[in-house]
Amino acid sequence: MSNELLRLQAVRKFMELDHQIVTDLNEIVGLAAQICNTPVALVTLLDDEKQWFKAAVGTNVDCTDRELAFCNYTIKQTDVFVVPDLTLDERFCNSPLVTGGIQARFYAGAPLITKDGFALGTLCVVDVQPAQLSASQINSLRVLAKQVLNLMELNWSLQTLEHQHQQTQIQKAAIGKSEMKLKAIFDSSKDTHILVGRQLEVLAFNKSASVFIRTTFNKKLTNGDSILQYTSPELLHQFSKYFNVALAGRSIKREWALFPGTINECWKETSFIPVKDISGVVIGVALNSTDITTRKRHEEQIRIQNEALQRIAIIQSHELRRPVASLLGIMDLMRMENIDFSYFDIMELTVQELDEKIKGIVKDSEDTIQGGHLAIVA
Repeated sequence: MSNELLRLQAVRKFMELDHQIVTDLNEIVGLAAQICNTPVALVTLLDDEKQWFKAAVGTNVDCTDRELAFCNYTIKQTDVFVVPDLTLDERFCNSPLVTGGIQARFYAGAPLITKDGFALGTLCVVDVQPAQLSASQINSLRVLAKQVLNLMELNWSLQTLEHQHQQTQIQKAAIGKSEMKLKAIFDSSKDTHILVGRQLEVLAFNKSASVFIRTTFNKKLTNGDSILQYTSPELLHQFSKYFNVALAGRSIKREWALFPGTINECWKETSFIPVKDISGVVIGVALNSTDITTRKRHEEQIRIQNEALQRIAIIQSHELRRPVASLLGIMDLMRMENIDFSYFDIMELTVQELDEKIKGIVKDSEDTIQGGHLAIVA
């Protein structure tokens, strides 16, 4: 049973034959019929229920029930199986193919045995008269059967290659589509991305990197260029240091000012990320840079504003409160000397109110200053 299951699997491989192969098989069965002097010749394949005629001369029937097939016996042989008179053989004399309308009398078949040892079916000839085959005819049937099998295996190989080719084309199309999407995403990024090899050679880059190099250096970025030619001289030492850290397998990030004091002055946040192959070996470094110029300028503006607020707070705390303190001192002296002044209480209240307002302004200034509370003596 195990062998039969494997045989049926092998048969299924050859059930679908291309038109050109069928044409070639029909020529072979025609030659077999001519050599053996029989009106019928067939190429058969036997599955679990049917005997299929894949090429035929002398009949228009496509198949028969397997239980009726003379070829059931042939596939159990290793050589040509000949039955001179089917009516005299107890295995076939009561077969409907012998007693019925066909009235077959003679049968000879050569098994179609694959290289794996599975008998798929036969190349057979049938006559309505008892007959015999000469040794030459038997050998011819044997040789033709091998050619039938060769053609069928060639057909399967071509179909397999075609299927593989189609799958490859589908995979290529899918990969191409995926790469197109990745490239679209890669090139649409405002950040610059450059892949650099171990020898500091540029391996790949995105559109933003190309535009940045062209705008900054008036050069066209090309694969194979040394990344050092696009690195500011004052940053070469630091760049080499961080590049080697990434080559050692560790990612690192830093911020730096590029081309200070020039029209191309800018700030970049650059990540040095090791790139590994499937075996885990670092083959290069991905340089991913984000322009942080706007953020840095904003931070500088905040710093300048903070310094201004600090100066205002100091002025408020010391310059404005000094005359108020003087007025309060004078009023204390007037009180000690009992100087009678009708508006003294109102003046004192007003000066104290002014002092509280100044203190409030100083505190509000301190609260708005980023980076910590100022220690201003109020």
